Amino acid sequence: MFPHHREREQPIFSTRAHVFQIDPTTKRNWIPASKHAVSVSFFYDANRNVYRIISVGGTKAIINCTVTPSMTFTKTSQKFGQWADSRANTVYGLGFATEQQLHQFSEKFKEVKDAARLAREKSQDKELANSALTIAAPQDLSDELQSPPVMCVNGPEDKLFRSQSADITLSAEKERIKKMLSEGSICELNLEAELFTLQDSNSKLVAALHEANANVEQWKKQLAAYQEETERLREQVAELEAHGGHGPSDLLKDELSQSLEELEALLKAKDEETEMRNSELERRIQNSEQNLNNSLEDRDRMDSEIQRAIEILDIKIFDLNDLRQSLVKLIDK
Repeated sequence: MFPHHREREQPIFSTRAHVFQIDPTTKRNWIPASKHAVSVSFFYDANRNVYRIISVGGTKAIINCTVTPSMTFTKTSQKFGQWADSRANTVYGLGFATEQQLHQFSEKFKEVKDAARLAREKSQDKELANSALTIAAPQDLSDELQSPPVMCVNGPEDKLFRSQSADITLSAEKERIKKMLSEGSICELNLEAELFTLQDSNSKLVAALHEANANVEQWKKQLAAYQEETERLREQVAELEAHGGHGPSDLLKDELSQSLEELEALLKAKDEETEMRNSELERRIQNSEQNLNNSLEDRDRMDSEIQRAIEILDIKIFDLNDLRQSLVKLIDK
Protein backbone atom coordinates (compact mmCIF):
# COMPACT_ATOMS: atom_id res chain seq x y z
CA MET A 1 0.00 0.00 0.00
CA PHE A 2 1.43 3.38 -0.98
CA PRO A 3 1.40 6.09 1.71
CA HIS A 4 -0.88 9.01 1.16
CA HIS A 5 1.05 12.15 0.23
CA ARG A 6 -0.73 14.46 2.66
CA GLU A 7 -0.03 12.08 5.53
CA ARG A 8 3.56 11.56 4.43
CA GLU A 9 4.93 15.06 3.77
CA GLN A 10 4.05 18.19 5.72
CA PRO A 11 5.30 21.80 5.52
CA ILE A 12 7.13 22.96 8.66
CA PHE A 13 8.46 26.42 7.67
CA SER A 14 7.98 28.89 4.84
CA THR A 15 9.43 32.24 3.82
CA ARG A 16 9.73 34.35 0.68
CA ALA A 17 12.95 35.04 -1.21
CA HIS A 18 14.44 35.61 -4.66
CA VAL A 19 15.90 32.30 -5.86
CA PHE A 20 19.19 32.02 -7.80
CA GLN A 21 21.30 29.17 -9.16
CA ILE A 22 25.01 29.23 -9.89
CA ASP A 23 26.01 29.48 -13.56
CA PRO A 24 26.98 25.88 -14.52
CA THR A 25 29.58 27.20 -16.97
CA THR A 26 31.49 29.80 -14.98
CA LYS A 27 30.58 28.55 -11.47
CA ARG A 28 30.82 32.21 -10.41
CA ASN A 29 27.83 34.17 -11.67
CA TRP A 30 24.29 33.84 -10.32
CA ILE A 31 21.37 33.12 -12.65
CA PRO A 32 17.89 34.19 -11.40
CA ALA A 33 15.55 31.21 -11.12
CA SER A 34 12.49 33.39 -10.43
CA LYS A 35 11.40 36.81 -11.66
CA HIS A 36 9.92 37.74 -8.30
CA ALA A 37 10.18 36.64 -4.69
CA VAL A 38 8.61 33.17 -4.27
CA SER A 39 7.78 30.88 -1.36
CA VAL A 40 10.67 28.72 -0.12
CA SER A 41 9.47 25.98 2.24
CA PHE A 42 10.88 23.16 4.38
CA PHE A 43 8.90 19.90 4.14
CA TYR A 44 9.13 16.84 6.39
CA ASP A 45 8.41 13.28 5.17
CA ALA A 46 7.37 11.45 8.35
CA ASN A 47 7.26 8.06 6.60
CA ARG A 48 10.84 8.22 5.28
CA ASN A 49 12.11 10.66 7.95
CA VAL A 50 13.44 12.99 5.24
CA TYR A 51 13.56 16.80 5.05
CA ARG A 52 13.32 18.74 1.79
CA ILE A 53 13.53 22.38 0.65
CA ILE A 54 10.89 23.12 -1.99
CA SER A 55 10.21 26.23 -4.05
CA VAL A 56 7.74 26.36 -6.93
CA GLY A 57 7.85 29.08 -9.59
CA GLY A 58 4.88 29.06 -11.92
CA THR A 59 4.30 25.43 -12.89
CA LYS A 60 7.71 23.97 -12.10
CA ALA A 61 9.79 23.31 -9.01
CA ILE A 62 12.86 25.58 -9.05
CA ILE A 63 14.18 24.05 -5.80
CA ASN A 64 13.71 20.39 -4.88
CA CYS A 65 16.54 19.65 -2.49
CA THR A 66 16.83 16.88 0.10
CA VAL A 67 18.62 18.22 3.18
CA THR A 68 21.64 16.11 4.19
CA PRO A 69 23.93 16.37 7.24
CA SER A 70 26.85 17.44 5.00
CA MET A 71 25.08 20.59 3.71
CA THR A 72 25.99 24.03 5.04
CA PHE A 73 24.07 27.27 4.61
CA THR A 74 26.45 30.25 4.36
CA LYS A 75 25.52 33.91 4.80
CA THR A 76 27.46 35.87 2.18
CA SER A 77 25.90 39.28 2.94
CA GLN A 78 23.29 40.84 5.22
CA LYS A 79 20.40 39.63 3.04
CA PHE A 80 21.88 36.80 0.94
CA GLY A 81 22.82 33.19 1.66
CA GLN A 82 23.70 30.04 -0.28
CA TRP A 83 24.19 26.27 -0.03
CA ALA A 84 25.43 23.51 -2.35
CA ASP A 85 23.36 20.52 -3.48
CA SER A 86 25.69 17.79 -4.72
CA ARG A 87 22.81 15.62 -5.94
CA ALA A 88 21.54 18.38 -8.25
CA ASN A 89 25.14 19.45 -9.00
CA THR A 90 24.33 23.10 -8.32
CA VAL A 91 24.51 25.86 -5.74
CA TYR A 92 21.34 27.65 -4.65
CA GLY A 93 21.26 31.30 -3.56
CA LEU A 94 18.46 33.13 -1.72
CA GLY A 95 18.01 36.89 -1.53
CA PHE A 96 15.77 38.10 1.30
CA ALA A 97 13.98 41.39 1.86
CA THR A 98 15.30 41.78 5.41
CA GLU A 99 18.22 40.57 7.49
CA GLN A 100 15.77 39.02 9.97
CA GLN A 101 14.30 36.74 7.27
CA LEU A 102 17.80 35.57 6.34
CA HIS A 103 18.55 34.83 10.01
CA GLN A 104 15.30 32.87 10.43
CA PHE A 105 15.99 30.75 7.33
CA SER A 106 19.59 30.11 8.45
CA GLU A 107 18.45 28.96 11.90
CA LYS A 108 15.79 26.68 10.40
CA PHE A 109 18.36 25.23 7.94
CA LYS A 110 20.69 24.41 10.85
CA GLU A 111 17.82 22.87 12.82
CA VAL A 112 16.68 20.71 9.89
CA LYS A 113 20.27 19.68 9.12
CA ASP A 114 20.73 18.42 12.71
CA ALA A 115 17.40 16.58 12.50
CA ALA A 116 18.51 14.95 9.23
CA ARG A 117 21.76 13.83 10.88
CA LEU A 118 19.89 12.21 13.77
CA ALA A 119 17.49 10.54 11.33
CA ARG A 120 20.40 9.08 9.36
CA GLU A 121 22.06 7.74 12.51
CA LYS A 122 18.81 6.06 13.60
CA SER A 123 18.36 4.60 10.13
CA GLN A 124 21.88 3.16 10.13
CA ASP A 125 21.34 1.60 13.55
CA LYS A 126 18.10 0.05 12.32
CA GLU A 127 19.80 -1.33 9.20
CA LEU A 128 22.54 -2.92 11.32
CA ALA A 129 19.92 -4.55 13.54
CA ASN A 130 17.99 -5.87 10.54
CA SER A 131 21.21 -7.20 8.98
CA ALA A 132 22.00 -9.13 12.15
CA LEU A 133 18.51 -10.66 12.19
CA THR A 134 18.81 -11.62 8.53
CA ILE A 135 22.14 -13.39 9.05
CA ALA A 136 20.81 -15.31 12.06
CA ALA A 137 17.58 -16.37 10.34
CA PRO A 138 17.37 -19.01 7.57
CA GLN A 139 17.60 -17.60 4.05
CA ASP A 140 14.16 -17.17 2.49
CA LEU A 141 14.06 -15.76 -1.03
CA SER A 142 10.64 -14.56 -2.18
CA ASP A 143 9.26 -14.83 -5.69
CA GLU A 144 9.87 -11.10 -6.13
CA LEU A 145 13.64 -11.56 -5.56
CA GLN A 146 14.28 -14.88 -7.29
CA SER A 147 12.23 -16.58 -9.97
CA PRO A 148 12.06 -20.40 -9.88
CA PRO A 149 13.94 -22.39 -12.53
CA VAL A 150 12.11 -23.01 -15.79
CA MET A 151 11.35 -26.71 -16.34
CA CYS A 152 11.71 -27.94 -19.93
CA VAL A 153 8.82 -30.40 -20.09
CA ASN A 154 6.32 -29.49 -22.80
CA GLY A 155 6.81 -26.25 -24.66
CA PRO A 156 9.69 -24.75 -22.62
CA GLU A 157 9.98 -21.73 -24.91
CA ASP A 158 6.30 -20.94 -24.47
CA LYS A 159 6.59 -21.13 -20.65
CA LEU A 160 9.71 -18.95 -20.66
CA PHE A 161 7.95 -16.38 -22.84
CA ARG A 162 4.93 -16.32 -20.50
CA SER A 163 7.14 -15.81 -17.41
CA GLN A 164 9.12 -13.00 -19.01
CA SER A 165 5.92 -11.42 -20.27
CA ALA A 166 4.47 -11.39 -16.75
CA ASP A 167 7.66 -9.78 -15.39
CA ILE A 168 7.59 -7.11 -18.12
CA THR A 169 3.89 -6.39 -17.51
CA LEU A 170 4.40 -6.08 -13.78
CA SER A 171 7.44 -3.82 -14.21
CA ALA A 172 5.61 -1.60 -16.69
CA GLU A 173 2.62 -1.32 -14.36
CA LYS A 174 4.89 -0.36 -11.46
CA GLU A 175 6.60 2.32 -13.55
CA ARG A 176 3.21 3.70 -14.60
CA ILE A 177 2.12 3.78 -10.95
CA LYS A 178 5.29 5.64 -9.95
CA LYS A 179 4.71 8.18 -12.71
CA MET A 180 1.08 8.78 -11.67
CA LEU A 181 2.04 9.19 -8.02
CA SER A 182 4.87 11.54 -8.99
CA GLU A 183 2.51 13.70 -11.03
CA GLY A 184 0.05 13.72 -8.15
CA SER A 185 2.83 14.77 -5.76
CA ILE A 186 3.80 17.67 -8.02
CA CYS A 187 0.18 18.87 -8.14
CA GLU A 188 -0.01 18.57 -4.36
CA LEU A 189 3.26 20.50 -4.07
CA ASN A 190 1.95 23.30 -6.29
CA LEU A 191 -1.18 23.54 -4.14
CA GLU A 192 0.92 23.65 -0.96
CA ALA A 193 3.05 26.49 -2.39
CA GLU A 194 -0.04 28.37 -3.51
CA LEU A 195 -1.57 27.89 -0.06
CA PHE A 196 1.53 29.32 1.60
CA THR A 197 1.44 32.31 -0.77
CA LEU A 198 -2.21 32.98 -0.03
CA GLN A 199 -1.69 32.65 3.71
CA ASP A 200 1.25 35.05 3.53
CA SER A 201 -0.80 37.52 1.47
CA ASN A 202 -3.73 37.24 3.88
CA SER A 203 -1.45 37.92 6.86
CA LYS A 204 -0.07 41.03 5.19
CA LEU A 205 -3.56 42.29 4.43
CA VAL A 206 -4.67 41.73 8.02
CA ALA A 207 -1.59 43.63 9.25
CA ALA A 208 -2.41 46.45 6.83
CA LEU A 209 -5.98 46.55 8.16
CA HIS A 210 -4.71 46.80 11.75
CA GLU A 211 -2.40 49.62 10.68
CA ALA A 212 -5.29 51.37 8.94
CA ASN A 213 -7.43 51.02 12.07
CA ALA A 214 -4.61 52.57 14.12
CA ASN A 215 -4.45 55.43 11.62
CA VAL A 216 -8.22 55.82 11.90
CA GLU A 217 -7.88 56.30 15.65
CA GLN A 218 -5.27 58.96 15.07
CA TRP A 219 -7.45 60.64 12.47
CA LYS A 220 -10.38 60.60 14.90
CA LYS A 221 -8.30 62.54 17.41
CA GLN A 222 -7.38 65.04 14.71
CA LEU A 223 -11.01 65.31 13.67
CA ALA A 224 -12.04 65.96 17.26
CA ALA A 225 -9.49 68.77 17.44
CA TYR A 226 -10.76 70.19 14.13
CA GLN A 227 -14.33 70.00 15.38
CA GLU A 228 -13.42 71.92 18.54
CA GLU A 229 -11.72 74.56 16.42
CA THR A 230 -14.77 74.71 14.16
CA GLU A 231 -17.11 75.22 17.11
CA ARG A 232 -14.87 77.96 18.49
CA LEU A 233 -14.90 79.76 15.13
CA ARG A 234 -18.65 79.40 14.88
CA GLU A 235 -19.03 80.99 18.31
CA GLN A 236 -16.82 83.87 17.22
CA VAL A 237 -18.84 84.35 14.02
CA ALA A 238 -22.12 84.29 16.01
CA GLU A 239 -20.70 86.79 18.47
CA LEU A 240 -19.71 89.14 15.64
CA GLU A 241 -23.13 88.82 14.03
CA ALA A 242 -24.81 89.58 17.37
CA HIS A 243 -22.83 92.82 17.77
CA GLY A 244 -23.55 93.75 14.14
CA GLY A 245 -20.13 95.35 13.77
CA HIS A 246 -18.78 96.82 10.58
CA GLY A 247 -15.42 97.70 9.07
CA PRO A 248 -12.60 95.59 10.51
CA SER A 249 -15.13 93.30 12.21
CA ASP A 250 -16.70 92.43 8.84
CA LEU A 251 -13.24 91.52 7.50
CA LEU A 252 -12.57 89.29 10.50
CA LYS A 253 -15.96 87.72 10.05
CA ASP A 254 -15.17 86.83 6.43
CA GLU A 255 -11.82 85.31 7.45
CA LEU A 256 -13.47 83.22 10.14
CA SER A 257 -16.18 82.05 7.75
CA GLN A 258 -13.54 81.03 5.21
CA SER A 259 -11.55 79.14 7.87
CA LEU A 260 -14.73 77.42 8.96
CA GLU A 261 -15.49 76.26 5.40
CA GLU A 262 -11.92 74.99 4.96
CA LEU A 263 -12.11 72.99 8.18
CA GLU A 264 -15.46 71.48 7.23
CA ALA A 265 -14.09 70.51 3.79
CA LEU A 266 -11.03 68.93 5.48
CA LEU A 267 -13.23 66.96 7.85
CA LYS A 268 -15.30 65.67 4.95
CA ALA A 269 -12.21 64.69 2.93
CA LYS A 270 -10.71 62.82 5.91
CA ASP A 271 -13.95 60.91 6.47
CA GLU A 272 -14.14 59.89 2.79
CA GLU A 273 -10.48 58.88 2.71
CA THR A 274 -10.85 56.72 5.80
CA GLU A 275 -13.98 55.04 4.50
CA MET A 276 -12.44 54.33 1.09
CA ARG A 277 -9.27 52.85 2.54
CA ASN A 278 -11.12 50.59 4.96
CA SER A 279 -13.46 49.43 2.19
CA GLU A 280 -10.52 48.60 -0.09
CA LEU A 281 -8.69 46.64 2.62
CA GLU A 282 -11.84 44.72 3.54
CA ARG A 283 -12.43 43.88 -0.12
CA ARG A 284 -8.84 42.62 -0.55
CA ILE A 285 -9.09 40.51 2.60
CA GLN A 286 -12.37 38.97 1.42
CA ASN A 287 -10.80 38.13 -1.96
CA SER A 288 -7.76 36.61 -0.27
CA GLU A 289 -9.93 34.50 2.03
CA GLN A 290 -12.02 33.34 -0.93
CA ASN A 291 -8.87 32.36 -2.87
CA LEU A 292 -7.59 30.58 0.22
CA ASN A 293 -10.83 28.61 0.58
CA ASN A 294 -10.77 27.71 -3.14
CA SER A 295 -7.18 26.49 -2.81
CA LEU A 296 -8.07 24.34 0.19
CA GLU A 297 -11.02 22.85 -1.71
CA ASP A 298 -8.78 22.08 -4.71
CA ARG A 299 -6.23 20.43 -2.45
CA ASP A 300 -8.87 18.29 -0.74
CA ARG A 301 -10.29 17.29 -4.12
CA MET A 302 -6.79 16.37 -5.34
CA ASP A 303 -6.21 14.33 -2.19
CA SER A 304 -9.43 12.38 -2.80
CA GLU A 305 -8.56 11.72 -6.45
CA ILE A 306 -5.05 10.55 -5.60
CA GLN A 307 -6.40 8.28 -2.85
CA ARG A 308 -8.90 6.72 -5.25
CA ALA A 309 -6.18 6.22 -7.84
CA ILE A 310 -3.94 4.56 -5.23
CA GLU A 311 -6.72 2.17 -4.19
CA ILE A 312 -7.38 1.19 -7.83
CA LEU A 313 -3.66 0.71 -8.50
CA ASP A 314 -3.28 -1.42 -5.38
CA ILE A 315 -5.98 -3.74 -6.71
CA LYS A 316 -4.23 -3.93 -10.10
CA ILE A 317 -0.90 -4.72 -8.45
CA PHE A 318 -2.54 -7.48 -6.42
CA ASP A 319 -4.11 -8.93 -9.59
CA LEU A 320 -0.78 -8.80 -11.41
CA ASN A 321 1.01 -10.51 -8.53
CA ASP A 322 -1.70 -13.16 -8.48
CA LEU A 323 -1.23 -13.64 -12.23
CA ARG A 324 2.52 -13.95 -11.73
CA GLN A 325 2.07 -16.60 -9.07
CA SER A 326 -0.29 -18.52 -11.34
CA LEU A 327 2.23 -18.43 -14.19
CA VAL A 328 5.03 -19.59 -11.88
CA LYS A 329 2.92 -22.51 -10.70
CA LEU A 330 2.10 -23.33 -14.32
CA ILE A 331 5.80 -23.36 -15.19
CA ASP A 332 6.60 -25.66 -12.27
CA LYS A 333 4.12 -28.28 -13.49
